Amino acid sequence: MKSAKEQRLIEVLEPVALSNGFELVDIEISGSTHGRFLRVYLDKENGLGIEDIAEANYWIDSIIEKNEPFSRSYTLEVSSPGIDRPLRTLEHFKRFIGEEAKLSTDSIDGRANWTGRLNGVEGTDILLVTDGQTYRLPYEKIKKAHLKAHIDFNKGK
Repeated sequence: MKSAKEQRLIEVLEPVALSNGFELVDIEISGSTHGRFLRVYLDKENGLGIEDIAEANYWIDSIIEKNEPFSRSYTLEVSSPGIDRPLRTLEHFKRFIGEEAKLSTDSIDGRANWTGRLNGVEGTDILLVTDGQTYRLPYEKIKKAHLKAHIDFNKGK
């Protein structure tokens, strides 16, 4: 679940990202009040280049300055989502059906950490296959989710 500040930033940044040809994948705020970090994960249909990141850094910074979400200094980091891409929206879960994911949730059946294959989205439930069983995880109970990176060290041999 996003903090109120993170959610407000998503609401402000997402329409501008879309109008500039980007998908706002996720944002993260970390650090203390003395040194905050704002990470903005963006993507484009054909991936991000250095020029895209520089352009996005400019408009993101100007939007943040106008909306003043931080009372003290902050460091802005603009990045592609990478191989362990965050999953924030129901659309993200739908797009990556069949992929392995890691999720942390409010307690569901006494469990809060999940790793398994995304098997679908029904209504607002995420279907996750783990331990040979399909679980229905309510979207509103998901705190954080991302794809599980697979690195094949034997590829190309």
